[in-house]
This record gives sequence, structure tokens and C-alpha cells, in this order.
Amino acid sequence: MPPLTVAVVGVKLLYTQRMKELSSVNTDRITLLYTFVRIVESGSLSAAAQQMQTSQPTVSRRLQTLEQLLGVRLIQRTTHTMKLTDDGERCYQHARRLTEQWLLLEDDLHAVNDEPVGVLRVRAPHAFGQDQLIAPLGDYLQRYPQTRIEWTLNDHTPDFIAEGIDCAIHVGDITDPSVVAVLLAEVPRIVVAAPELLQAFPPVQKVEDLAQLPWLALNMFYRNEVVLTDTHSGEQFQFPITPRLSSDSLYAIRRAALNGVGAAMVSAWIVKEDLQMQRLYQPLPA
Repeated sequence: MPPLTVAVVGVKLLYTQRMKELSSVNTDRITLLYTFVRIVESGSLSAAAQQMQTSQPTVSRRLQTLEQLLGVRLIQRTTHTMKLTDDGERCYQHARRLTEQWLLLEDDLHAVNDEPVGVLRVRAPHAFGQDQLIAPLGDYLQRYPQTRIEWTLNDHTPDFIAEGIDCAIHVGDITDPSVVAVLLAEVPRIVVAAPELLQAFPPVQKVEDLAQLPWLALNMFYRNEVVLTDTHSGEQFQFPITPRLSSDSLYAIRRAALNGVGAAMVSAWIVKEDLQMQRLYQPLPA
């Protein structure tokens, strides 16, 4: 079975002291453009104000000033919706590039090395985020003492803008082409079964024998079919299953496997100790 990919998705900038200083100086054109970018990417004036740690009237005034300077309407607003005009869309594309270039220029000329400050809102898979990422999370907080973390455990892909999520640890393939993904690690999945379950069936000597076992399904990754990869040759094998139990919880699937309910394909890290203690076995280790 190909390993899972763990990736950081939808990364947004954590506000630094430089951003605070930029938003507090006189309302220059860079500040106006940066405010406009934040309005568009956050989806509302109030959300932009919250992200920039300023007031909504200030954000609204900057938007009006920018529209007056450019002589065009950038955003059409009603009570419940906000939509970019054609001029607004063009302005957003230019503004995003200009503000990014401005920050790069500051870094290059002044060797700015700001330390992150503020709240970072992170979404992580429930099991992986609870067992495997707390130690690295602690290291991050120790390294950057001016940051705080809102650590949400959820196995579903977040809506970054609507939910106010800054980044997410994602297990599996990336399907949204609009997000920025950075590979962190690979997490292999392996087939395991309890010894009492294996004893109740003929010995498993080839892949076809696995299909005769009762199965559990981690339905985020497989439901009706199992695909395995030979670690030596790279050859793939697949067979259909009708799971006796399916769940979106890795913990639940592990516990059901320990109880002999069925065989399962799970992340290797969660059953490492079970394999060492021989509470679970790999029917076909290769």
C-alpha cells in the first residue's frame, strides 16, 4: 500500500511585529493595498479587521480611500454579501504581488528576522494530532514564546476562510489545487489482525487469502476495496471487501482489530506497540 502523505495545507502568514507596525503607521498606499488583500482573503471587513488587530471602521475607511485614489469601485457590498468588481479582481491580483514584493524588499534591505507572534489556528487529524504531533507542537511553542496555538482535532478537510483556520496537517492526497502543500513525512499503512482471528481461518500465505478474512474499514481511505503494494517488487494487489465494521476513527478500528472483529489496514505508528507485544500480527509483512 503506498504510504500516506502528511502535508501542511492552506498556509497563511502568521502576523509579525512588522505587520502590526505597517498597519499602525500613516495610511500609505502599501497599507491600503495590504488592507484590501486582507479583506478579499478573509471574506469580510470585520474578519480583516480582526486579523489586522484594528477596527472595522478603520478597515472600511482604508477601502474607501483606496477606491478614491484609484477612481474605481473595488467591492460591491450588500447586507449579506461582498463581491469583487472586475476592477477589484484586477486590483487584488496586483495588490497581492506588490505587498509580497514590498515585504521581500524590506527583508532584503534591512535583514528583518521577525519572530512570529499571535495566535496560530491549526487543524490536525484526530488520532495523529493527539498522539504524534503534541511533542513537535511543544517544541514550536518553546521556540516561539510569543505565539499561542488553537489546536483543533478533526479528520475533515477544513474550509480555511470560513473557519478561520491558518493551516492544517492533512493525511492523504491533496485534492484542492488552490492550497499550498508542504510534505512533512510519510506514514505507511499496514494490514494487521488479532491472533485469535487468524487462528479461526486457514493460514494466510498469499494476498488472495486475505480476502477470505472479515474486514474492518477506515472509511476515510478505503471502503469497499483494499489495495496493497509489494515492498520489494512494487507490484500492486487489490481485492474487494464487505467490511463488518467501518469507521472514520483510527482508534475505533484499532480497538476492533484488537478484539478480533476483523483484519484492518491502519497507520503503522498506531499499532507499533501492539505488534511488539504480539497483540496483533501482520499476516503478510511484505
